[in-house]
Amino acid sequence: MATFEYNALTSAGRLMTGAIEAGSRQEAGELLEQMQLDVNSIEKAKPKKPKTAIGRSEFMLFNQQLASITKAGIPLEKGLRELANDVSSHSMRRLIEAIAGELEAGESIEEAFEKRQKRFPPLYGRILKAGVETGRLSEMLTSLNRHLELANRTRRIIFEALCYPAVILVLAAIILTGVFTMIIPPFKEVLSEMVAGELNPLTTTFFVMADNLVKFWVGFGCVVAAVLIGFAMLSTSAQGRRFKESLFLKVPVIGRVYYSSVLSRMAEAMAMMVGAGCDMPLCLRLSAGTTGSEKLILESEMLAGQIEQGTNILEAGQLCRMIPRLFLYSIQLGTQRNELQDNLYSLGQMYADQAKCGQARLQSVLLPMMIIGVGGVVATAVLAMFLPMVQIIQGLSA
Repeated sequence: MATFEYNALTSAGRLMTGAIEAGSRQEAGELLEQMQLDVNSIEKAKPKKPKTAIGRSEFMLFNQQLASITKAGIPLEKGLRELANDVSSHSMRRLIEAIAGELEAGESIEEAFEKRQKRFPPLYGRILKAGVETGRLSEMLTSLNRHLELANRTRRIIFEALCYPAVILVLAAIILTGVFTMIIPPFKEVLSEMVAGELNPLTTTFFVMADNLVKFWVGFGCVVAAVLIGFAMLSTSAQGRRFKESLFLKVPVIGRVYYSSVLSRMAEAMAMMVGAGCDMPLCLRLSAGTTGSEKLILESEMLAGQIEQGTNILEAGQLCRMIPRLFLYSIQLGTQRNELQDNLYSLGQMYADQAKCGQARLQSVLLPMMIIGVGGVVATAVLAMFLPMVQIIQGLSA
C-alpha cells in the first residue's frame, strides 16, 4: 500500500486536501469517487524524512535536567512536563511532551523510550527503568552524564589538537603546490647543469613530484577517499566494526583512552543493572550494549553464555582479550562478599580516572607531534632546494 495526496472538491463545492492509502493511483481515485469527491489531482506522497537522533549536547542537557528534577523528588511525569516548558527546541519539546503523555496514560518508562530508540542512546529506557525501580535514578543519570562528558572531552581534545596543525598543513600544501608549480620547474635545468646532472636523491624526488603534481594530488585524493569509503563499509557489519575498533585500539594514547572509557562505562552500567536486580548474564549483555563496543559485546555474550552453563566467571573469561582479568576478579570477589555493586562503581571510577590521565597526556603530546610533523615536511622541502647549492659549494672548494 502506498500513500497518495489528493486535491478534490466536495459536493458542496469546498476545496479538500488530504492523504489516502491505496494500491495504485487509479485505486485511490476510485476510493475518492466513492466518497463523492470530485478529484482535481492525485500525487504519490513523498516519503517522510526518518527521525534522527537528538544532538549530543541537547541530550546531555536533557539528561542533566532530568537528574536534577528526580533528585528533588519530583515525579517523573511532572518533571518531564516541566522540562518541556523550558526547552527551546520545538521538536524536543514535542518529543518530551509525547513521552510524558504516555507515562501519564500508564505506559512504562522503558516502553516509552524504546519506541524512540533512534532518538535516544541505546538502552536509555532500561537505565531509566532500573533507576526508578531501585530509587537511584538521579545517581544513574548523573553517572551516564559523566561518561558522556568524558567521551566529549576526548573528542574535543583530539579536535583541538588536530585543528591548528591541520590548518598549517593545508597552508603548507598550498604554498608547496605554488612552489612546485611556479618556482621549482624553472630551476630544474639550471641546477642539473650546475651539478652536471648528478642531483642528490632528495632534490630529484622533489623534481619528480613537481613534474607529476596533478597526478600526485589526484592519487592522494583517491587514497583518502578509498580509506573513508573502506571505513564506512566496515561500519555496516558487526565484524567490520570489530576490525575497525581493533585498529583504533592500537593507536598510541588515543586507543588507551578509548579502552579505559568503555570499561568505565561497562562497569557503571553493570552496577546500575545489579541495583535493578538483573542476574549476571543479563548484566553483562546489557552493560556491554551501552558501551557501543562490538568487541565488548562479543566477549560479554560469550561470558554470559558460559555463566548460564554454570561456569565460573574467571574460568569463562580466560579467552577474553578486551575484558581484563582484574575486571572479572573484582566481579567474582564482589559477588562472594555481597559487595558487587560497590566493587563495580569503584571499577568504573578507576577506569574513568585512567581515561582522564590519558586525556591529559594526549593533550600534551598530540599537538607538538603534529606541529613537528608539519615542520618536518616544510623543512625537507627547503632542504631539497638548497642541497644542490651545497653540492656546488663543495665542488668549488674541492
